[in-house]
Amino acid sequence: MIAKKTWSEFSNTGLLLFINQILHLFGWSICIEIDRQKKQIKSVFPARVSFRGFKTSDVHEAYKKATYYLLENSSRLLMDFSDNLENPNNEIREK
Repeated sequence: MIAKKTWSEFSNTGLLLFINQILHLFGWSICIEIDRQKKQIKSVFPARVSFRGFKTSDVHEAYKKATYYLLENSSRLLMDFSDNLENPNNEIREK
């Protein structure tokens, strides 16, 4: 199953910070440029960065968002896992 999501949805899960923590180790980051007047995402791009890590308050907020995401989606995640056990080669199946 592939369900296309927006960058806003991805960012709102808290996962962007977790991914960027890994990328920071290598001097990279996924950057989101926001139009502050329209309050929407203008662009998303990978970038080389010289800084590492995030403020504690940002990490805390990302953990909170990720925890709520897991709470709200745990049944679906379990179902995805079960479906993959039945189809280990990820073959495309018609439903």
